[in-house]
This record gives sequence, structure tokens and C-alpha cells, in this order.
Amino acid sequence: MTPDLDHIFAALADPTRRTILVMLLEDDMAVTDVAEPFQMSLAAVSKHLTILTRSGLITQEKRGRVKWCKLDPDAMKAASIWMQGFGQFEELDLDGLERFLEHELRDEPPHAD
Repeated sequence: MTPDLDHIFAALADPTRRTILVMLLEDDMAVTDVAEPFQMSLAAVSKHLTILTRSGLITQEKRGRVKWCKLDPDAMKAASIWMQGFGQFEELDLDGLERFLEHELRDEPPHAD
């Protein structure tokens, strides 16, 4: 199954969800442990986890009574591959653009006869 890039980028757009992903880089975590550092309800964190799960960025599984979250690198890999397609573009040289514009603005425009 190929992850849907729209869902991946929508999930990544939220800073709370990005923080959760960074937390899960270390190891699998119980939902309650994921929620601990945030000043929001467990229900609100669960909504973020649902979005991350639907996007394919994480998986959730029940182990006994505890629900665990695990990072799933395949979705992130799909987004990374898509973004690498834009790596062919060089960074904009703003200093060079400024020098060019200064040079162009100093020159007088051609006179119409």
C-alpha cells in the first residue's frame, strides 16, 4: 500500500504531530506516555495519533490493556522520495539577485527614437 502524500503532508503540518514523531524516533511509546508532555487532554492527543495513523506515519497496536505507538518509516520515506525530486533546484542566491538589480537599475533604459 502506497501512503497518500496528501494525508502525510497534512499530518506533518501540525507541530504537535511533528513533536510526537520525534518522540517516537527513540522507541515505541504507550499512548499515555506520548500524551504526558503535552498540556492537552488524552482525547486531544488521541486525535493527533489517529491522524498520524491514518496517514501511515505511525502504527498503533494493543498490548494487553495498553495501546502502543510505533513510527512507520515507509510513509516518511514516500514523502522524502517525492521531495527529493525538487532537489534539482539550486537555492536562490539573494545576494546575487540584489547585485544584479542594483546594476540594472544604475543603467539607463534605452532611449526610443
